[in-house]
Amino acid sequence: MARYAELHCHSYFSFLDGASSPEALVERAAALGMPALALTDHDGLYGAMRFYKAARQAGIQPVIGAEVTLAEGLGFPAGSHLTLLARDAVGYANLSRLISYAHQRQPKGQAALQPALLAELSAGLVCLTGCRQGPLAPLLLSGAWDEARRLLGLLASWFDLGELAVELQRPLSRQESTLSRRLAQLAEDLHLPLVATGNVHYATPDLARLQDVLVCIRHNASLAEAGAFLRPNAEYYLRSAEEMAALFTERPDALANAAAIAERCHVDLDFGGQGVPEFPLPEGESAESYLRSLCEQGLAWRYGDTEDPHASYQVSGSSFARRESGWRGRAERGPRVTPRAQMEHELAIIAATGLSEYFLTVHDIVAWAKSRGIRCQGRGSAANSIVAYVLGITSVDPLEHNLLFERFLSVERYSADHAMPDIDIDFERDRREEVIQYVYQRYGWEHTAMVCTLVSFRARSAIRDVGKALGFAPEALDRVAKSVDFHSAGKVEAERLSAVLGEDADTERWQTLFELCRQIDDVPRHLGIHVGGMIITRCPLVEVVPVEPATMPGRVVVQWDKDSAEDAGLIKIDILSLAMLSAISEALSLISQAGSEVDIERLPLADPKVYDMICKGDTIGVFQVESRAQAQMLPRLRPRQFSDLVVEVALVRPGPIQGGMVHPYLRRRRGEEPVRYEHPLMARALADTLGIVVFQEQVLMVARDVAGFSAGEAELLRRAMSRKRSREEMERLRQRFVEGALANGASLEQANHVYDQLAAFSGYGFNRAHAASFALLTYASAWIKLYHPLEFYVALLNNQPMGFYSPAVVVEDAKRHGIRFLPVDVNRSAERCAIERLASGEEAIRLGMNYVNGMGEAACRAVVQARAGTEAGFASLEDFCQRVALGRELLEGLIMSGACDCWGIPRRQLLWRLGRALNEVERRRKLVLPAAEDGLPKEGGHYGPPLLDDLPGVTLPELGRNEAMALEYAFTGVSSGDSPASLFRLALARAQAVASPNLAQAARGAWVRVGGQVIVRQHPPTAKGFAFITIHDEWGPMNLVLRPAIYERHRLAVRAPGLLAEGTVERDGGVINIVVERLWPLEPEVGEGRERG
Repeated sequence: MARYAELHCHSYFSFLDGASSPEALVERAAALGMPALALTDHDGLYGAMRFYKAARQAGIQPVIGAEVTLAEGLGFPAGSHLTLLARDAVGYANLSRLISYAHQRQPKGQAALQPALLAELSAGLVCLTGCRQGPLAPLLLSGAWDEARRLLGLLASWFDLGELAVELQRPLSRQESTLSRRLAQLAEDLHLPLVATGNVHYATPDLARLQDVLVCIRHNASLAEAGAFLRPNAEYYLRSAEEMAALFTERPDALANAAAIAERCHVDLDFGGQGVPEFPLPEGESAESYLRSLCEQGLAWRYGDTEDPHASYQVSGSSFARRESGWRGRAERGPRVTPRAQMEHELAIIAATGLSEYFLTVHDIVAWAKSRGIRCQGRGSAANSIVAYVLGITSVDPLEHNLLFERFLSVERYSADHAMPDIDIDFERDRREEVIQYVYQRYGWEHTAMVCTLVSFRARSAIRDVGKALGFAPEALDRVAKSVDFHSAGKVEAERLSAVLGEDADTERWQTLFELCRQIDDVPRHLGIHVGGMIITRCPLVEVVPVEPATMPGRVVVQWDKDSAEDAGLIKIDILSLAMLSAISEALSLISQAGSEVDIERLPLADPKVYDMICKGDTIGVFQVESRAQAQMLPRLRPRQFSDLVVEVALVRPGPIQGGMVHPYLRRRRGEEPVRYEHPLMARALADTLGIVVFQEQVLMVARDVAGFSAGEAELLRRAMSRKRSREEMERLRQRFVEGALANGASLEQANHVYDQLAAFSGYGFNRAHAASFALLTYASAWIKLYHPLEFYVALLNNQPMGFYSPAVVVEDAKRHGIRFLPVDVNRSAERCAIERLASGEEAIRLGMNYVNGMGEAACRAVVQARAGTEAGFASLEDFCQRVALGRELLEGLIMSGACDCWGIPRRQLLWRLGRALNEVERRRKLVLPAAEDGLPKEGGHYGPPLLDDLPGVTLPELGRNEAMALEYAFTGVSSGDSPASLFRLALARAQAVASPNLAQAARGAWVRVGGQVIVRQHPPTAKGFAFITIHDEWGPMNLVLRPAIYERHRLAVRAPGLLAEGTVERDGGVINIVVERLWPLEPEVGEGRERG
């Protein structure tokens, strides 16, 4: 029987070239009985970790490699390929370095390796001479034997004896037999071994069509246009040893050499023992002693002024929430502990796991940010740690809120799987880049980089890209893509698109597109950059994983996503941005300017007025609890203390929702049903959340108590829940859980039902410490909204986009709270929104220049700086055009938005004058005008009288009130005056729709007709086909619920800017919904009202 291992194999991490996942290739190799398999993606190790894990689980030896692209040099032509395989750890480090160097100073997604670098870093590598794009093939096919011999001899001088092999391939295409004979002759001349490879690009032949489509997408061509870019046949699949032997009957040695090379290649991708980042320590200090010193200072800072650091706290032995009167569940109380004792306990564990320098590194980043006035706050499981708290990394007191450190870090978990603690830190959004650049500068590009993300095909992009490859008309593809309201390309099918395609959906052509979209689902299209994950290593990072420049200047990314980095045991610090921190920081600054000082860090968390506001659902703009779902939950849950907020933040998440845990929790909290447990062993974990899984760590506790999971198994479960491919990972652990639960007395039905609830958390859930960290910001933002609304709304509007709602909704909410708005004004507006005191003494919010479409930071600054030279501002349109160099489109936007209404000239008239104004400005700029010392023109601070007195006497109609408001809304996204919903006033009056304030009097089950402007549309995958729409009339919002059948019937109508709906009233705890039965689209009516605007 032939021995063979495939050594040239591309997964879909050869972006837009390979068509199979690493796991699919491994699965196919295992089915073929292959003992080893190499992964050799183009210029990268993007899929190496996933491939490595899958191969080891399948009992196949993984061979790590890459097909590298050469730059021109030493006689090698630019763009030629070589296949490199890592024989050992040295070879892997060199391969990673070579790939990193190849990507330097190259456009995104391209690589070019200088051959001289390969000569320097060839140790530990096996080199195969490549495919048809290798350096030898074109020379041999053109008869350039001497040059081919020279290049092969040069390669042979770089590699150890036996580590260079001449690659033979048999894809059954033209000239392959000729090329194979010449390659074999050349190898024989230089006494080099031959190796057979398949140049695999997909696991099975049926994926050849998908691979063709991917190539078309890469080259932005259709199948009819792609021509030579496409492979000549469907022979580039993974073959068995027997199939390969049939292709290489005359060269069995080439197959045996492939197997022999694979046997020599052994690489371990566990880098957990590499150590934490090296931290520069003061002289005479160890990492442990310096960390202790900082913690002592922090202990005095956190506890010294307010309480005795030796005062004890009650710690629950079975749960993580503080015992407060609002909790109905009870759990066994644990021992009392002091802040100092807890700190000592944690420092001992940190020292035992060798992570002192890790904490010092994170503290250094946070301290640097705070020293520059950058607000930040740690979140996630790090909030379980008092060390993180006293170092200023987190803001939640873990003792006060009874958070357990071992859920963040324990010797047992660390020993079981080198499970690294995960510290996530939020920074002000507009200043986070400063922090990222600090980390790069402090550790250098060889030791730090951002984690990548994999940008995969989604439904809309798949329809457009696949359709273009198949030759569909762009208009048809655009129409279909725009009708899609789901993300997964795997859901593209005729049934979902029949509303827009009609009978065409069942034609063979469209069915082919749908099938290819399903095949392309989750296939990575290109590399992206993680929102904030940074890897910092002690050893050179480029020897662990290749790095490459990101699209954003000054950024470098590794070729692994966060899951692969975690599997490799690398330390990741998430340097994240949070707009709410920016908003809070700005609001506090405005409050300070008004003469008040607020220490948000020491804000009492028990103000009943704050909870009153929250319980009403008056939470637009409030962090984490403003969404439709949260606003509907708040009057039902009625949080009255901080621990309730923690539950609220965690409960309305896909995990608890998919697990069916929300409504049972509410019923139990309200005493409508008793607390019960699926199995008695769940009581220890769930007592304080009324028998309901609310927090992520409760999943681990249930697995431990019910199924006997060890620390290592619990760590696997935690990782599975946090993965992009979490459902597949969770299913792999089901059998272990069920077996353990059965051993502890559970029935098979109980075991599976409990695991279904736990598996739902793979849809994203919060751990308690994370929820507590977010709840702090929830309370802080609610407090500011209640007591300082003017500053609150200014800060919100200046830090968009953020949260759940558009600026228009925020503005309308502010108006309901008595806030007055002033329009954008070229003579009054600052660059951003600001508080303006009126002559009456009243304060209002003046919209900023940045709210006009297209007005970026530079344009806004130019307006404000040009205006700063005169008290009167701009005297006219001509004066403005002369002093501010803006393009015509921006000037039109300023006029249409109403920003130029200050001159008292109707907007249409200003537009009429604009063209001549710009021409005159251009003419005058060619003249030398006398200027004052400050560089501004003379003549009283502006450029004299209007320049266009010779314009024809055209009188244009003035805008009506609605027209003016509609234009302001169109060009700024907000309305400073009437609500945009007023544009639907007449239509709603004709329909006799119930106004939102009157809906409160409607009885449960009553039939009502309502309507208004659409402000939110939701069709979440967790809702089993239901859709949720929020509409807004002139007085407030109303919530519509559409059952699956109703939504499908009105799929296109719901996209209208306004809706009229009929249905029945549903009431629950003060929350009102309309369950829709009939629906009509509404368009705004702007032609009414001729009053000048």
